[in-house]
Amino acid sequence: MRRALVVLAVLIGQVLIGQGLFTGPAQARQETAASRVALIGVSGLHWNDITRADTPNLWELARSSAIGSLSVRTVGGVTCPYDGWLTVSAGTRSAAGYWCGSPPRPEQQGAGAAIPDYRYLIDVAGQRNAGTLGESLKAAGQCSIAIGPGAALALADRQGVVQRYHPSPLQVSTADLQQCRMVAMDVDDLVLPYLTSGKLPKVPDALGAAERREALRMADAKAGALLSVLPADTTVLLAGLSDHGSVPHLRVAALREPGAQGHLLGAASTHREDISILPDLTSTVLTKLGVPVPSTVVGVPLQVGGPGATFERLQRADATAQAIRSIKGIYFTVVAVLQVLFYVIAFLLLRRRKGLAPVRFAAVALAALPVSSYLVNLLPWSSLPQLIAGVLGWAAVVTGVAFAGPWRRRPLGPLAVVAGLTALTLAGDLLTGTTLQLNSVMGYSADVGARYYGLGNIPFALLATGTLLATTVIAHRWPGKVGLVAIVVLGASAMVLGGSGMGSDFGGVIAFVPGIAVTALILAGKRVSLVKLGAFLVAGGVIVMTFAWINYMKPPDEQTHLGRFVGQVLSGEAFDVILRKLQAMLATLLSPNLMPIVIAAAAFLVYAIMRPEQASAGVVPAAFEHSPALRAGLIGTLVSGVVGMLVNDSGAAVLSMALALAVPLLLATGIGVLRRDRENVAGPVTDLAAATK
Repeated sequence: MRRALVVLAVLIGQVLIGQGLFTGPAQARQETAASRVALIGVSGLHWNDITRADTPNLWELARSSAIGSLSVRTVGGVTCPYDGWLTVSAGTRSAAGYWCGSPPRPEQQGAGAAIPDYRYLIDVAGQRNAGTLGESLKAAGQCSIAIGPGAALALADRQGVVQRYHPSPLQVSTADLQQCRMVAMDVDDLVLPYLTSGKLPKVPDALGAAERREALRMADAKAGALLSVLPADTTVLLAGLSDHGSVPHLRVAALREPGAQGHLLGAASTHREDISILPDLTSTVLTKLGVPVPSTVVGVPLQVGGPGATFERLQRADATAQAIRSIKGIYFTVVAVLQVLFYVIAFLLLRRRKGLAPVRFAAVALAALPVSSYLVNLLPWSSLPQLIAGVLGWAAVVTGVAFAGPWRRRPLGPLAVVAGLTALTLAGDLLTGTTLQLNSVMGYSADVGARYYGLGNIPFALLATGTLLATTVIAHRWPGKVGLVAIVVLGASAMVLGGSGMGSDFGGVIAFVPGIAVTALILAGKRVSLVKLGAFLVAGGVIVMTFAWINYMKPPDEQTHLGRFVGQVLSGEAFDVILRKLQAMLATLLSPNLMPIVIAAAAFLVYAIMRPEQASAGVVPAAFEHSPALRAGLIGTLVSGVVGMLVNDSGAAVLSMALALAVPLLLATGIGVLRRDRENVAGPVTDLAAATK
């Protein structure tokens, strides 16, 4: 046991060092200050819009820049121009507080302007970080020029005042622009036709193709007017700052500076070399100008990545995200229906002692669906039919492997294959940059903007469940200290992967620790009390806050959201974050796709335990009698699932996916036990009958 703990400590240390959590003094980053910076925000612009024919000025700008995808998610599901520009102003996700449209038009005051009713943002909407960008520039003695309402909002100080303001780029010359090092322009011609009611329309696209092309030409002309008078030494940022309808998209991000052409554009905030977020623009502007970045800014400077950037690649990125969006709800509905039907049919068949083999096969196939939704990203799919075929194909492969080898004759064999493959797939994905979870039906996508890397909430549920069930198979095979060590070491290793910089999962660690501890205690024959369970929860909280604090001590551009959460705690902003996550968690409790899985699986499991003969022909008790370790692993899984549901914003999704994997595999194991027992009984009877003939 002591040797195993030493091995675990070494593994944890290697993971933390590999993620840069334990490092020496941070090396100073050399950032050459730009002579001046221009931010051109074209609300609603995505990569399909930029063509040489319709948008020659934007096409030439993007062609000579590093390019990437911009996730414009702020607080709601879609982002209006007002919220997009406000987020640039604040350096953190911000919103005016209602379904919004354009930013307010400023009132001219001499050479500058003031935003009307600006105190509303701070006093009513609770956006106390509004004005961070403008205030930082003013404190550093840097003047700025705003062109258009959105630019004025972005560059206004905390009183809502912008130093220099022009309604149109036609009113400025090169000489004017040389007077200040910061220029921002709001190009709203593309999005204005969508805002006929003053707000974003609640349809995906309110304009036809011809109307959108005409709006694009007007936006391109305005951008070209500014580009034609910008001083030659200006670093130019192009950003599609908002959505244009009810469906979020990945938008345009481009950075023109020496050496950037043809390269990808990303940021450490997303851990992706081709994806950035709106607050990154704030940090980039300040960093380029040599102005200190306030600690409240959650973005980091944009990073020029590797070569090979093309418009087509970024167009495919948005198309892939939209394909996942179009099928995600249907996929979870199908999974929920299959789960409910499975329990109903299994209940009817098992009560009559019929169909044991088909029920076992269906249980394993159903449990193979979650891991198949990630494995499909190993294939180069590009359409919905290919995606669906890929998921079903992988499910068939996993099910075939579960029943193909010599392990199929063992009751726990199929469970070991599916649970082990699920855990190994997600662990391997964490170690290789989470390419399988991004744009997967059970993972996350950048257009939604909830997560860009690491371990998502549903993948956490599957990793925890797969790990606990797979390690209980080891404990079944080698009971005693060996089994306990396997559960503690492998479980803790998976927990470290999820909670370190690779997984960056906050709630998962809190939920995983009690799951591992409860499983180990039950296997050791110890009593689990509420006091002990509470202590495990506290331990999980202490561990994850340790991860977060270590991450917070790193430079801001190397922090994950764990480290930034510590900063939000210190600045008093954490309460708003927690409140949003609580609201999201409660909303999942009414999900028609998730709660049926929880209710059906939990009801079947409880009834099968309370009334084993009536419910399942004794399948569940048979599984537990065959493997007490499996019973311990299932209880640990339920603990992790329930705690994970309460501490994650995905709520019921965590528990539903834990049950979707664990309960079918439990039934498959119990059926395997009954079939083995029947074969053992039938064998001697057949031999005796043959001998008497």
